[in-house]
Amino acid sequence: MTKRRAFVRSAVPTVRRAGPARSGAAVLAVAAVALPAALLPAAHPARGAAPPEPTPVTQAAALKIASDLTARLGDRAAGVYYDATARQLVVNITDPANADTVRAAGAVPRTVKFTTAQLHQATVTLGEQARIPGTAWAVDPRRNKVVITADPTVTGARRTQLDQAVAQLGEKAVLRQGKAVFRPFIAGGDAIYGGVYRCSLGFNVTKGGASYFLTAGHCGNVAASWSDAQAGQPFATTVDSRFPGTDFALVKYDDPQSTAHPSTVDLYGGGTQQITQAAEATVGERVRRSGSTSQVHEGQVTGLDATVNYQEGTVTGLIDTNVCAEPGDSGGSLFDGASAIGLTSGGSGDCTAGGETFYQPVPAALRAEGAQLP
Repeated sequence: MTKRRAFVRSAVPTVRRAGPARSGAAVLAVAAVALPAALLPAAHPARGAAPPEPTPVTQAAALKIASDLTARLGDRAAGVYYDATARQLVVNITDPANADTVRAAGAVPRTVKFTTAQLHQATVTLGEQARIPGTAWAVDPRRNKVVITADPTVTGARRTQLDQAVAQLGEKAVLRQGKAVFRPFIAGGDAIYGGVYRCSLGFNVTKGGASYFLTAGHCGNVAASWSDAQAGQPFATTVDSRFPGTDFALVKYDDPQSTAHPSTVDLYGGGTQQITQAAEATVGERVRRSGSTSQVHEGQVTGLDATVNYQEGTVTGLIDTNVCAEPGDSGGSLFDGASAIGLTSGGSGDCTAGGETFYQPVPAALRAEGAQLP
């Protein structure tokens, strides 16, 4: 019997930081990549001497420095982001006394007005007063603000309610008008099929020695089983699906011996990307997304701890990006090299005009399910 081509992925510990194969099941991979060691602390400058300028660093090195430095500073750090143009990691601080610590680690200190805790409280206020379908918000450390977006459906009394909530936040928040409606990116069609619906496979995982894959929760909600062709023979069963609130589903392979499931991501004509670890996202990080409708696109992380108020319900704790996506891409892989970062949830726009897309963080989904990359 010919073995069905399936989804690929590999098991690795969760760190800070894959789309189904066109023949049927998706191929996703996860492989561990060693990040460059953090820069050694620079010698303390002589009294009166100007501190040395931080040396440009690669994105991978910056992500490692960010993890180490934010752990060291704790609530003294007010957000971090990677400046790809200057090739520098920028660390927000509210007390200039912490600037030397930031420089010594190889990053650029930037004094800002609001702490991370203050911006997080602003998102709590929005959740209490402005949980309106068609709105979204995320913390943007580059602006040191919460950026709120209202799509074209937010009008009349709902727009007045939103304006009043934003006004209470003062300088902590900025409101912008979106051009397209926020929606989950599910569609009827191709790739992994659940009845009349089509989604994309995210990453292959394991749990208790058994083989599974992750996809979007709003996909898992509408399909109890999945096939690799429309009206095809089911090869996997949804065992847990969480949406709204979060947006991920755990799907178990019915017969893993007949369905290959490597730890890779399908690059649609560009080969595959091996996946070795799961990682948290950082604002400014360059990422790629693979999905069954629009295939592979890239962009940048623009915000974290994002909330999206879909018509179907509210999802929190998401990654905000300027990577485009389209219906049918739901559940697909967001990744940075060998690191699995997110599962496509939804957003606005498309890959012709561009758009804004949100992702469920992979580390959080793995923790909730007690799963790991293969």
